[in-house]
Amino acid sequence: MGEDAAAEALRRAREMAGGPAGAKKRRRTTEPGGLSAGPGLGNAGSGARPSARDPQRVGDVADALLEDRGWREQVEVANVVGRWRAIVGDAVADHTTVERFEEGTLVVRASSTAWATQVKLLLGQLRQRIAAEVGPDLVTEIVILGPAGPTWKHGLRSVRGRGPRDTYG
Repeated sequence: MGEDAAAEALRRAREMAGGPAGAKKRRRTTEPGGLSAGPGLGNAGSGARPSARDPQRVGDVADALLEDRGWREQVEVANVVGRWRAIVGDAVADHTTVERFEEGTLVVRASSTAWATQVKLLLGQLRQRIAAEVGPDLVTEIVILGPAGPTWKHGLRSVRGRGPRDTYG
């Protein structure tokens, strides 16, 4: 009696869903990629034609992922920062570091004011090298900063005024 009740409930559910009462679910004869599931292949095989299930090259998959997620520019920026020494050379890289990259502006800090001046004189060549490495539109401006001066500010709060000069007299 339990099997008859289950079959009757299934029949009613199919009628309510809009299908005929005695209809059975058809088996799929093709795979999602449009390939026939021929004898011996089952669901594991690909056919003679290209399919989405075929193996893909890692580089192509990575490029598609970068484009889909919008990460291309961030990866190119990381390429500039990571390859800074190869782009500018050992002598300049020993005395400069990339501080940040924001909205097309590359900010570089030099170890001394003399090196800041030297790098400013090399800006044309530096722009050409970066454009050759990652493209001409990524870096629109390069800002060269000198060394940062010492600070006497410690902690989250500070008092305005003359600061440490008051203690030297």
